[in-house]
Order: sequence, then C-alpha cells, then structure tokens
Amino acid sequence: MDYRIERDTLGEMKVPEDKWWGAQTQRSLENFKIGTEKMPEEIVSAFTVLKQACAKANLRLDNIEEDKAEAISAVCETIRKEKYTEHFPLVVWQTGSGTQSNMNMNEVIAYKANEQLKSRKETVVHPNDDVNRSQSSNDTFPTAMHIAAVIDVHERLLPAVRHMRDVLEEKVITFQDVVKIGRTHLQDATPLTLGQEISGWVHMLKKSEQMIKESTEHLRALAIGGTAVGTGINAHSKFGETVAEEISTITGHEFYSSENKFHALTSHDELTYAHGAIKALAADLMKIANDVRWLSSGPRSGIGEITIPANEPGSSIMPGKVNPTQSEALTMVVSQIFGNDAAIGFASSQGNFELNVFKPVIIYNFLQSVRLLSDAMTSFTDKCLAGIEANEDVINNHVKNSLMLVTALNPHIGYENAAKIAKKAFDDDTTLKEAAISLGLLTDEEFEDMVNPEKMIGPNK
Repeated sequence: MDYRIERDTLGEMKVPEDKWWGAQTQRSLENFKIGTEKMPEEIVSAFTVLKQACAKANLRLDNIEEDKAEAISAVCETIRKEKYTEHFPLVVWQTGSGTQSNMNMNEVIAYKANEQLKSRKETVVHPNDDVNRSQSSNDTFPTAMHIAAVIDVHERLLPAVRHMRDVLEEKVITFQDVVKIGRTHLQDATPLTLGQEISGWVHMLKKSEQMIKESTEHLRALAIGGTAVGTGINAHSKFGETVAEEISTITGHEFYSSENKFHALTSHDELTYAHGAIKALAADLMKIANDVRWLSSGPRSGIGEITIPANEPGSSIMPGKVNPTQSEALTMVVSQIFGNDAAIGFASSQGNFELNVFKPVIIYNFLQSVRLLSDAMTSFTDKCLAGIEANEDVINNHVKNSLMLVTALNPHIGYENAAKIAKKAFDDDTTLKEAAISLGLLTDEEFEDMVNPEKMIGPNK
C-alpha cells in the first residue's frame, strides 16, 4: 500500500495515499481497535452541516477569509451529497468527547478544500485553525448529536409512525362491525369490535407521535459557541446564534443556541428525555406485536381470530406452518431499544464537572434505536398489518361460547344471580341461556332480549 506522511503536534504519521484524513484520524485508528461499531453516518452528515454552518458564520462575523469559507462550505456539501463513508472510519469506542471524529471531519474537509485551492498556493486550509475555527470538540460533537437526532427522528421515525397509523386506521373502519370477545388478564371479558380493539393501537401511535415531537423540541438547543468548557473562549460572542441560524437554513429544521452552554456540554438530559419517548413508543409496539401474534395464534389450536400474511415457510420440519415472524422481528427490536435506553441513561449520568465524556455511545444508541424502530415498523406494517384479515367464523364462535356475556344480565337480575348462571354453565359445560333457564332465573325470550353482543359494545343508552 502506498502511503503519504501527515503531521500533527505529536509528530509524523503514515496515512494511506488514497485516504483523505490526516495524522489524528490515523492515530485514532491505531489506538482504538475496539469492536466493529463505526461512528454513524448520520453523525458524519450532521458534522458536514455544522462545519459548513461554522464557516458561513465565521465569514459573516469577519473571522475567516472568504475563499477558505467558500471552499470549506463546498466540500461539506459534496461530502454530504456523495457520502464518502470510507473516509470516516473511526469507531464509536474512542475518546468520550468525540474529539477524534471531530478531527477526522476537520482533516478530511481541509484535505479536499486544499485540493480545490491548489491554484492558490498562498492559501492553505488548516484542520484546526480554519475548519475548526471558533470551535472545540466539546461543543461541536454535542451539536452534531442534536442535529442528527432531530433530523433522524423527524425524517425517518415519525414518517414510519404515521404510516403504521394510517394502515391501522383503515383496519378500524374495515372491522368496525366485527363483534368479538374482549380479553383482560388473558381471560374472556365483555365484547367489543375488532375495529375498537385496533383503535386502541391507533391512539397509542398518535400519543407517541405527540410525545416524541414534544421531546425533540428540546434537542433544538445547540452547544455550539460554548467551545471548551462553556465560556465561549476563542469564539465571537455571536458565533453560537449565528451558527444556529445557518444550521436551520441548511437543514430546514429550526435550531437555536443553547441559553446555557455549561449545561449543553456536560448534560445530555434532552437526548435521554427524547429517547424515553422513543422507548414509550417501543413499549406500545411490543403490545401491538404481541396482540397480533396472540390473535393469530393457532390457527386451529389457538385464538385464531385474525389471519396474517404467509410471507415465508415457518418451519424447516413442519410443512405448512406460518409463524408471526414480523411480530418476532419487531419485538426483538423493542428489546434492543430497552437496552439502548438503559445505556443512554447511564451514560448521560456521567457528566463530570464541565464535560460528559460518554457522548459517542449516547448518540450511537440513540440513532440505532431510531433506525431499527423505523425499519421494523415499516416492515411490520407492510408485511403484516396491511394483510390482516378477520376470521369471522372463529370470532363468532368465541363470542357465542363466552361466559362473560352474562355481564349484560347484571342490571336485570343482579351480580349474584348472574354469577350463578356463569358458574352453572361452566360446571355443566352448557350455554348461558341453558343455565339461566335451568336455574329458573330467566325465560328463553327474556335471555334473548337481555343478552345481545351487538348491544354490549358501548355504554348503556
């Protein structure tokens, strides 16, 4: 392999000739050979937004030469558009401030900006002095974290939530007249419609969307401008707010400078809070996925009230088996989100004095949760929910055989007598009507008038 020599304050480093990074990136590669988890692409993209915004802000504040600012800005746009992920190879398990990823971005931008300016020999873009001007890793990395989180939640996760909600709203209408037996404590309960049951799922998604939107509002506050410890040393007093304005313009999402940079550098309560809302969505998705696999269980020896699409053979030994694989995939993702939340909560608690140094693991887990949940929701919606059908013969048979229809008799003959009917029907393995007549509590006509499942799916008039 061909190499070139790059230098930093510690000396010379050999860097592969075809790579755009410099000495500090190379040192990180050699010093942190830990795991396979790379810094997320979303963070790389967010850093290009930030570095472009910083160059523009420095230019507006007369703090950088125009040709340097324009070159930096152009390179950032190119990297963001073309990705170039091979030039951002660093692992998550590095310095806890994300310094090496910040320098990775600075070095790559400087390398490519100098290529653009090669006809101007007197102009040299320096990774620290120019690309990182008015900045510290301590305020750039948390700013990139917030940019990436807001964009990913609003452009990836929330559309997946709305897609699932839309599909389920159609099912509510389709099944609005399908009366089925309800279940509480995994035992038979009073009737409702399949549409009503699914409407509960729909409302979960609506509430989760509201809570996630509200929580991400706090992520719009940015640390940039705080530099090393929050004081803003080496930055213009208006740098933070100017950068936030530029970031808002570039992304189309509103951001503003945090009112307290000391908080912004050492606390990640906003990300912990936002991930908590994501965890709440995950908890509801666990319930929905489990309901689907319970309701479709069997199909002949289980509940079997709905059918799900047969996407692939369910067994390598049992022919014709159809398993709720989409439910299984989604619930495994949910278990990962629960684990991520624990990791984020602990890491966020580790802000010592002026800096939290668990930043990479926080944002890695946050973005993984968003990506996994978005993908799993879309898969579950398209490959399972959209194809759900009601098995009305089974549903009707369950309603007919349920002892909990006796609840309709409470207002007429009282709880005690109704309980006698249910117990006798269960003990004698007969119907409620047969038990009621046998006990002399009701006639055939009275029972038929009082016990009607279609009249039990709402409040008494």
